[in-house]
Amino acid sequence: MSRVPPFSSPLLVGFETIEKSLERIAKSSDGYPPYNIERLVREGAEVLRITLAVAGFSIEDLDISTEDSQLVIRGRQSDEEPREFLHRGIAARQFQKAFVLADGMRVLGAELKNGLLSIDLDRPQPEKLIRKVEIVHRD
Repeated sequence: MSRVPPFSSPLLVGFETIEKSLERIAKSSDGYPPYNIERLVREGAEVLRITLAVAGFSIEDLDISTEDSQLVIRGRQSDEEPREFLHRGIAARQFQKAFVLADGMRVLGAELKNGLLSIDLDRPQPEKLIRKVEIVHRD
C-alpha cells in the first residue's frame, strides 16, 4: 500500500514545506532537556517563551541559532577532570533541541537564570496587503 502525503491536494499550493516540517517534528521526540512553552502578554503584544531546564550548563556550554526556519538549541558539557562517582543520577550529556518556527517568528533574546534557559519569541503583525491583479484580454 502506498503512502498518500497529507498535503497532496491540488488546492494546497506551496504547502510542501509544512509537510517536511511535520516530518522533522516527528523525528525529534527526545524529552531531554525538559521544556515549557508559555504565552505572555507584554505591552499589549503576545510573546512566546520557551524555557528549558539546563541545570549544570553554563552560558559557554549553550548555543542558540536559527537554521532553516528552526530554532536550534545545543548544549555540550565538558568534564575537566576524571571523577569517581559512587552514584551518578545527574546526566552530563549533550543535547540538541529543535523547534520549528512559523513564518515571521523572531527571536527576541535569551536568558540563563537559576538553571533555566528562557528564549522569547514574537511574531510581528504583518500589514494587510491587498493587490489587484489585472486581467488582460487576448483574442
